[in-house]
Amino acid sequence: MERRKDGSRLPTAAVLPGTEWSVTVVMNAYRNADETAARPVAGARGSRRITRAVLAGAAVAGLGIAGTAAAQAAPGSGAHSAKTTPTCSVSALKATFGKELAGGMNHQGVVINLRNLSGRTCALRGFPGLGLENSAHKTLTSHTYWGDTWYAHSPAKKTLALKDGESAEAVISWSHANTGTRDAVHAAYLQVTPPAATQHKTLAFPRWVDNGQLKVTALARHIDVNE
Repeated sequence: MERRKDGSRLPTAAVLPGTEWSVTVVMNAYRNADETAARPVAGARGSRRITRAVLAGAAVAGLGIAGTAAAQAAPGSGAHSAKTTPTCSVSALKATFGKELAGGMNHQGVVINLRNLSGRTCALRGFPGLGLENSAHKTLTSHTYWGDTWYAHSPAKKTLALKDGESAEAVISWSHANTGTRDAVHAAYLQVTPPAATQHKTLAFPRWVDNGQLKVTALARHIDVNE
């Protein structure tokens, strides 16, 4: 514990790692004030000069301490911050059909797969968009419902970091009770739009779809289906 010349103690402060210089500035300011106070000073101007010198030293030290503490308190800042996995672009993905699903009550379904072929890790999260096209690739009227389907419960949305060659899947279902009537849409192709994308993949899909209504689950690495 350091003391002034009159025997009283100099103030102390807790020292953060990396702030030793700032604390030294403060202590030197107090020492200088003591030494100057021991010498005669002409008038009030001298006192004001001493006070300003002490305050200036403390201010500089305070800035140094605050800056160091802020840098230490900011986790993940600077070069050590984690890189965000980019979203899979449409061109990075290959869309294919997996297992076909059938059952009673005029229901039908299929598993769709989105495979990462970008050569790097990319991410998918949420539901794919769907659409129908006729044989001339003209978009038909359709409605897509996100959630549970006839064959599977929809998993919760989760960010899927897919390494090169890995896939995510979703389950689609529809009904075809009105095949051959105007209450059903006769499709030739299925549009599959990955989450967060504005473009789509197109797969051959020669199906009748009642009222153009499709249901699809969120994407997951694997989804259990009930047939």
